[in-house]
Amino acid sequence: MALLSPKVYQWLVGVFASLGAFLFGYDLGVIAAVVASNTFKDAFSPDTSTEGLVVSMFTAGAFFGAGAAGPLGDRLGRRGTIVTGALFFLVGGGLQTGARDIHMMWVGRLISGLGVGALCMIVPLYQAELAHPSIRGTGRDGEMLKTLARLHSNNDVDDAFVRAEYEQIKTAVEIEHQQEARSYMDLFRSRSSFRRLFLCCAIQASVQMTGVSAIQYYSPRIFEQIGIATQDTLKYQGISNGLAIIAQTLAMLLIDRTGRRWPLIGGNIFNSVTFIIAAVLLALFPPGESNNLSAQWGFIVVTWLYNFSFSSTCGPLSWIIVAEVFDTRTRSKGAKGR
Repeated sequence: MALLSPKVYQWLVGVFASLGAFLFGYDLGVIAAVVASNTFKDAFSPDTSTEGLVVSMFTAGAFFGAGAAGPLGDRLGRRGTIVTGALFFLVGGGLQTGARDIHMMWVGRLISGLGVGALCMIVPLYQAELAHPSIRGTGRDGEMLKTLARLHSNNDVDDAFVRAEYEQIKTAVEIEHQQEARSYMDLFRSRSSFRRLFLCCAIQASVQMTGVSAIQYYSPRIFEQIGIATQDTLKYQGISNGLAIIAQTLAMLLIDRTGRRWPLIGGNIFNSVTFIIAAVLLALFPPGESNNLSAQWGFIVVTWLYNFSFSSTCGPLSWIIVAEVFDTRTRSKGAKGR
């Protein structure tokens, strides 16, 4: 069998590492449609609180999964943690698919959340270190050399670039071990480290404060409340998810040209404008009291614009910046701490 070229190998590694973001996005896209579907309502007869728990159990699991990913990353390595998170997601997905009652659905959502939380924490760190994967710093020099050769030179361990990269990484790892933060308190002792930590936590918190989860999880329900038929709400949600994929693809292609700062600022400003417009439409044409077709389409289009804007700026950048902003000394602790 012909050996994979370095570019193809790197692409496959990147696809594997993107599993966390894919599973998180998959859940966001699917569960909103599931909760709004007639099949779900007929099977579980949920009230508002029950539906809220279906959504929030996943988020709760993600919270604890992200916390556990740090120690797991140290014990199992980056790849091992990614595989473990994926297995949790599969088990949780199986429980949700075969759920006979709402309690089984809740447990499945919790387990899936644990897996996705771990993946979302470890994947950006893994991708940021892709030039020297999860074996870095463990002393397995021979394996590191072979990995670099697969990534860059069709397994030629004597390639000049591979050798230079190998020596550079060895030197960097030695320096990192000498200067590495020994505890999470080191993130607070240095003004520079604390500023980086605060910035990353603020970015992650601000993303959640945009209301993205409410929009992505409850758009079908909101559509239904403003007078749109269930079948149409799922169709419009599918279009919204398709636009998000296009937006994320554009972000991947353009983000290195545009930089990080201004797309993040511009995206937040545009998101705020769309929320203001949506709030005005809902205030002028309250759900259940008005069936104004123009208002319905206005709300749908605004939701699409918001999702496109978020998915091309704030969404991906909130993970990219966090993976890049910490220095070598605090990267591992900082990426876990945020």
